[in-house]
Amino acid sequence: MPDFCHAGSNRSEGRLLSFVLLLAGALTLLPVIRLFAHGLSVDGTFSLLLLEQVFARTSTQNALWHSLITAGMGTLIAALIGGSFAFLVALTDLRAKASLVFCLMIPMMIPPQITALSWTQIMGPSSVLLNTLGIAPKLGSPQPLYSAGGIIVLLGIQHTSIVFLTLRAGLRTIPQEVVEAARITGAKGPRVWWQIIMPLCLPSLAAGIAITFVTALGNFGIPAMLGIPAGYSTLPTLIYQRLSGLGTSVLGEVAVLAILIGLVAVAGILLQRFFQKCTKVPLVGSTSRPLAIPLGKARLPVEIALWTVVLVILVLPMIGLLATSLVPAFGLPLNFQTVTIESWYETLFRQPATTRAFMNSFLLSAGAALTLMVICLPLAWLMERNPSRLGRLFDSLVDLPYALPGVVLAIAMILLLINLPFTEKSLYGTIWIIFIAYLARFLTIMFRPIQANIRQLDPAMNEAAQSVGANLYQRLRHIIVPLSAPAAAAGAILVFLTAFNELTVSALLWSSGTETLGVVIFNLDDSGETVMASALAMTIILVVVVLMGVVQLTSRHLPKGVVPWQS
Repeated sequence: MPDFCHAGSNRSEGRLLSFVLLLAGALTLLPVIRLFAHGLSVDGTFSLLLLEQVFARTSTQNALWHSLITAGMGTLIAALIGGSFAFLVALTDLRAKASLVFCLMIPMMIPPQITALSWTQIMGPSSVLLNTLGIAPKLGSPQPLYSAGGIIVLLGIQHTSIVFLTLRAGLRTIPQEVVEAARITGAKGPRVWWQIIMPLCLPSLAAGIAITFVTALGNFGIPAMLGIPAGYSTLPTLIYQRLSGLGTSVLGEVAVLAILIGLVAVAGILLQRFFQKCTKVPLVGSTSRPLAIPLGKARLPVEIALWTVVLVILVLPMIGLLATSLVPAFGLPLNFQTVTIESWYETLFRQPATTRAFMNSFLLSAGAALTLMVICLPLAWLMERNPSRLGRLFDSLVDLPYALPGVVLAIAMILLLINLPFTEKSLYGTIWIIFIAYLARFLTIMFRPIQANIRQLDPAMNEAAQSVGANLYQRLRHIIVPLSAPAAAAGAILVFLTAFNELTVSALLWSSGTETLGVVIFNLDDSGETVMASALAMTIILVVVVLMGVVQLTSRHLPKGVVPWQS
């Protein structure tokens, strides 16, 4: 009887695994397959003609070159800042490390369009903060951020956290014993650094640089807000301008442009995975004691320098954004005569587009988080219990929609859902296409924490429940879900945070009535309503910081590795 029950249970698990894998695979892979099929075919036949025509255009070549330059130089800045912070935080006896890491993570959680907006508020002749201090440039002076240099600097700041997290994870695996052994043999200072520490952490640094480049390559918010006014196009902004100007008549052309970004991004992803595999370096000794180099008298100056950098890249732009949101018109100085909260009231309570955007963003992000939780909990558990080639293939490809630039996924979704199979209906122009795109893009954010948590569970609990006759639903409800709930909750918060402020995907998918917050901020600033855009941006920043604070306060009760900025 028990064998019969076990066989029936295994069949139930197999059927459920096949269904969930098919659903998740359709979300993650079908849009990308549809994109390549459309861009590399003419009249249903494989052809590179369209690719050759689009690539031959000067606008395409310039945009590709601009994308490579801004992403490459931005990655270099991110590596310098993030690498310096990672070495000092992971390897030395700095104080208040948790607060430093938390502050360094905030720029990554803040949408890029808000990053661009906040920095434009502290530079240029119309800066409220500079006018208040009496140091603003003369009227008519150019905005220095409206340039390739401005895009590069802000891309570097926006993605510093990626390099920091990746390199810090590698550095924390270097045990104290390795350095002690080197010192016993006579190695000192720079020699320990270059011959011991650097070789061990180089794969982690290279992996962080590769994924930072891919992320910067697909960034839309910063190049759009700083590059479009300057006439400086990257591939994501060129796609946006072509699609918004000519609509679906240029789907073939923008599909080819999306493929170009995708090919460069895939090369970066493969490079990143190669370096991640190289991080498995055999180490002598136990890793129970992480490396902690005493800074001695240099500790206070180093701490002052690090907190000054945090002040410049995080606090100062936020002060400029807040100052702009409290004046009646952009460019006025902030004082007792001009201070007002009218823009906050107008933006949050009078503007119907803002109200719709808050509702749309909340429903989309919360709905995506809950739906992905329902998909990923059984998927991760069943993949762990029933290893298969199909499962391993899915595991290797699940990160693709998130790693690819958002504009690539958006074009893929348009091609896939503009004409539903066997019907005359279309999801293009509805809120559902944004929702499905969010499910595809953020599935891995939910899946990875749950997968890591389930791998730590003792399989004996499930086997014991199965031996007393508990069916699949009962085991999921009473064992797997309660034990995985903390990881799933943390993943849901991360999905909500990321989706709530998303712009790159929704910028190409929204229509009247389906605006998201990222789209509204971009449109407000583009139409000259900078003060209202600043007020809305400050509101979103407060939401992000509060939710991150909730995760931080509850992190001690969560499984290790679930919260990305925790060790």
